[in-house]
Amino acid sequence: MESETGAAGASNGPVVVPAGTLIEPSMALALNMHSSPGVYALLLGAGISIASGVKTGWGVVEDLVGKVAAVRDPDDPGARAAAMADPETWWEAHSGEPLGYSALLGTVAPRPASRQAMLAGYFEPAKGDEAGAKGPTAAHRAIAQLVKRGSIRVILTTDFDRLTERALQEAGISPQVVHRPEQFDAMQPLAHSQVTVIKLHGDYADLEQRNTVDELEAYPQAQQRVLKRVLDEYGLIVCGWSADWDAALVRAVEGTRSRRYPG
Repeated sequence: MESETGAAGASNGPVVVPAGTLIEPSMALALNMHSSPGVYALLLGAGISIASGVKTGWGVVEDLVGKVAAVRDPDDPGARAAAMADPETWWEAHSGEPLGYSALLGTVAPRPASRQAMLAGYFEPAKGDEAGAKGPTAAHRAIAQLVKRGSIRVILTTDFDRLTERALQEAGISPQVVHRPEQFDAMQPLAHSQVTVIKLHGDYADLEQRNTVDELEAYPQAQQRVLKRVLDEYGLIVCGWSADWDAALVRAVEGTRSRRYPG
């Protein structure tokens, strides 16, 4: 009887677990962010914007190549779908050149005004869209709040949209935004800015936008230096990034071993 009572008593006591599994990694990360505000950087990928209805950069390329194919072969009802299924192969077969973002835009919208209007249709709300369409998601707004209280001061993103910037502005924050190669050497030091948004692959309106496999293979030297510094000096929190195509970014992340802060 005593044995049974002892067993029952033991079952009502605290559950003892190994120290290494006492809290979840996400809880440990939250504790670190709270105790050391500003030492973590975010790396945002396309997954964070999907809920807004905004296409990924590659989704825009697929759609534009499909439109070129449809205009080129108006009597073929399957031309657009076939081109979108393998844009790089279709483009090279019909143009004799590798698929590049600048060449594609030059074909579809050769004038700056028409180019801006066409791209804005993919990334900005249009008349007739549902309320909230192509606008910042709950994730973007949560990030803005982290910035507002000083937890995050550096945001790396592979996205071309401006949803992060819009969420920050809605929260009363004016971010430093860097998205062109020549801006990296002229940017304000990271420590002097409330928040810096580094758009690694460009803004949707940039001809220098990085989208195809070849364009994602390497970054300009000035951009590499800034990226290396961020990865070395800050902890990294990754949200919505698959790492499937971004060869230069994958190499940069894998090549940084300091890991001053757990991520």
